[in-house]
Amino acid sequence: MFKKILIANRSEIAVRVIRAARELGLASVAVYSEADRESLHAALADEAVCIGPAPSPLSYLNVEALLAAARRTGADAVHPGYGFLAENADFAQACADHGLTFIGPRPQAIRKLGHKSAAKALAREANVPVVPGTAGTISEGFLREAAAIGFPVMVKAAAGGGGKGLRLVRESGALEAQVRLAQNEARTAFKDGSIYIEKFIEQPRHVEIQIAADAAGGVVAFPERDCTVQRRHQKLIEESPSPAVPERTRQAMQTAAATLVRACGYTNVGTVEFLLAPDGRFYFIEVNTRLQVEHPVTECVTGLDLVATQIRLAAGEKLPFGQDRACEIRCHAIEHRINAEDPDRGFAPGPGRITGLRLPGGPGVRLDTHVYAGYTVPMYYDRLLGKLIVHGPDRPAAIARSLRALGELRVEGIPTTAEFHRRVLAHPRFRAGNFDTSFVDVLQENNGQKHA
Repeated sequence: MFKKILIANRSEIAVRVIRAARELGLASVAVYSEADRESLHAALADEAVCIGPAPSPLSYLNVEALLAAARRTGADAVHPGYGFLAENADFAQACADHGLTFIGPRPQAIRKLGHKSAAKALAREANVPVVPGTAGTISEGFLREAAAIGFPVMVKAAAGGGGKGLRLVRESGALEAQVRLAQNEARTAFKDGSIYIEKFIEQPRHVEIQIAADAAGGVVAFPERDCTVQRRHQKLIEESPSPAVPERTRQAMQTAAATLVRACGYTNVGTVEFLLAPDGRFYFIEVNTRLQVEHPVTECVTGLDLVATQIRLAAGEKLPFGQDRACEIRCHAIEHRINAEDPDRGFAPGPGRITGLRLPGGPGVRLDTHVYAGYTVPMYYDRLLGKLIVHGPDRPAAIARSLRALGELRVEGIPTTAEFHRRVLAHPRFRAGNFDTSFVDVLQENNGQKHA
């Protein structure tokens, strides 16, 4: 087992990893930018190192600064969290080259699965269902390929994530312009403008399977997480189990996810994402080779600690539980991403100083956050203030408890999305479990809002 872990990240995920390390008896090192000097993760860790100015390229994306901090503090492992360098194979390799254990999959697995078109090719080879589309990336013949697939289609960045480099095209006349936009956005975001085209699945749900794998070949697949409530491909609410997934489909998805990660020799934790069509068929989208923002949903449902599991697997231990234990569903859990945004102004960002804060509590309520009264939310990073995770014996109970917890939450000084979550929970379609990925757009339109 390790002695000291450096967390190459910030905010609530850094706090989460520090807590897991402390429970395992391990020392932790936080890194922070100049804008995060007063952040909770820097205060909670055993040691904290400033790695540069506020802009991410000069701090949290600065590989040399991170490696120097690890050397200076004597860390022997690095946890990347999510975002920033979490799915960067070069960073994982750099850690290995400097004698540090990267708490995640091997660099070659990140490379195999990080490129979406290559991941789809692996899925086809493993007989995992994929959305009909081009066999790989394409640089010409866009109209011919799209016509063969059949409109509407999605133009997608091959080396992407977070909704960047995605364009929906419903008719041939708009294809060329949308391809150029997707390529340009991909080059800016990922320094890789390659794209592929696939069929657009109408009215889908977004469902994912958490997996964990050890170096001895053991693989487990957890119950699904439903991430359908999202805006512009950014998830807002996640829940498990999904109200739209029967047991037979759950088992088929778990089998497909486990088959895919075995096929590429994957180790540590990860997530295999699927689209679920209205007819019940599901299609592979991508693999996230890291911990997910919504991992607490699975932790609540199963009673298992995914971050501690990550650390143990990276240290070479075998999985401490088998498939039967991993797929136990002990409750219904819902996660609400509370962002510093104003939903009534097109989800405009709302950085600033938190002048007052009241946090919810009570049975079945968990809040993962890094903020406190007096904390200033910086403008340089994502807008996530915290994740409110609520669980109950069934879905109606979890919804009722979510409403109660959201009602208790008070954040003064900046706008948040808490009231928006209450509107979602109160909507008849959400309560009935009858919604798809367009649900938030429809809700906002009906509420008279215009998106930025």
